[in-house]
Amino acid sequence: MMPLVAEMDVRALLPAIRVPTLVVHHTDDAAIPPEWGKYVADHISGAKYVELPGRNWHHGVEPWRASFQEVAEFLTGQQPDVADDRVLATVLFTDIVDSTRRAAEIGDRDWHALLDAHDAVVRAQLARFRGREVNTSGDGFFAMFDGPQRAIRCAVSIRDAVQALGIEVRAGLHTGECEVRGDDIGGIAVHIGARVSALAGPNDVLVSSTLRDLVIGSGLEFEERGVHDLKGVPGEWRLFAVASP
Repeated sequence: MMPLVAEMDVRALLPAIRVPTLVVHHTDDAAIPPEWGKYVADHISGAKYVELPGRNWHHGVEPWRASFQEVAEFLTGQQPDVADDRVLATVLFTDIVDSTRRAAEIGDRDWHALLDAHDAVVRAQLARFRGREVNTSGDGFFAMFDGPQRAIRCAVSIRDAVQALGIEVRAGLHTGECEVRGDDIGGIAVHIGARVSALAGPNDVLVSSTLRDLVIGSGLEFEERGVHDLKGVPGEWRLFAVASP
């Protein structure tokens, strides 16, 4: 579709637009230069052009707040004061190792029964360590905690408990500010947690250096797992695995 989109030219139609129009553009847009956005606004009668700092192409992804405030002001005549609803939390991601292969080996019926048992174990440990389940995706869990040490100990308990079911899990954790979205949470801290989890191996409980530093003195021990680039996250990150007792 991209060649087709690249060939589309609506410049001749712009003067025909006769409705109030807002053009919002990010200064460092990686795909469309601001000059194009200005051109659109200049050729629509009475259009308003707003240029915001940032590089987003889509205005519905983070950081979206400034774009939404401009749209709200354009539609209502006033810019709402949208409060930041953010919390400091430890996020935990877990998933079953080699789940596709295992499902193929035992068949759908037995796999669903095994998943139900796995889910019950994970939820029991989340309740034990006062974690909150955010969502699940197939064989994985995403949870949040208000205490970093409890989050790590929960991950270790989940790892150890599911071994009785004949399966292995891997887990990744990170602590940072998260944006609350109803029952869901988002933000860069969540992305980091997911990337850390993706680097974990079978039976690993992998944590970021941020989280490791927060629990120094807790009695938990860690093994160095090197410096890594986390996809889509700036900088390099030192990762640590919780050492088995």
